[in-house]
Amino acid sequence: MSHNIKKRFIAGAVCPRCAEMDRIVVYEQEGQQRRECVACGYSDILIIKPDQVEIPTRVTPEDKKKEDIPPQPIKFFPNPRLKKQSEKSNKTD
Repeated sequence: MSHNIKKRFIAGAVCPRCAEMDRIVVYEQEGQQRRECVACGYSDILIIKPDQVEIPTRVTPEDKKKEDIPPQPIKFFPNPRLKKQSEKSNKTD
């Protein structure tokens, strides 16, 4: 068994056995994805099906691609409340 296995905590994950949150680590061992609870020791193998479809969210729009949106110029307007340092120093003199 290798001692240099990189384990990553999964934020928000809840252990199926002890129901503790943020105690699950995921790592790869012998070509298999595994998860383990550091609180109670629960461990199992994750089975990832290649044909699973990603759940559509606002982060992963279905039909929008970056190529569909043409580049657009942007224009920055100066904020009148923010004055340049040189203007502030001239007023104090």
